[in-house]
Amino acid sequence: MRKHTTIDLDAELVVEARRVLGTATTTETIHAALAEVVRARRRMSILELRPALSLEDLDAMRAHRFAEEPAAYDADPPTE
Repeated sequence: MRKHTTIDLDAELVVEARRVLGTATTTETIHAALAEVVRARRRMSILELRPALSLEDLDAMRAHRFAEEPAAYDADPPTE
């Protein structure tokens, strides 16, 4: 869905945003900026989950499912 509207924009800010975002047109710049704001908010909302992971949980997630023993979090890689 598209919405056509007329808004007042700071021309210098649009130029700077276009440079930062690598966009070519004002419309493309505004869409990219809006998408970035939405992505940033979604990433920040993940922090609100505050999972209670321990180093042991990380070890279990990283361990190969067929490994005989789970790898220690701070273990040195095997040398051969």
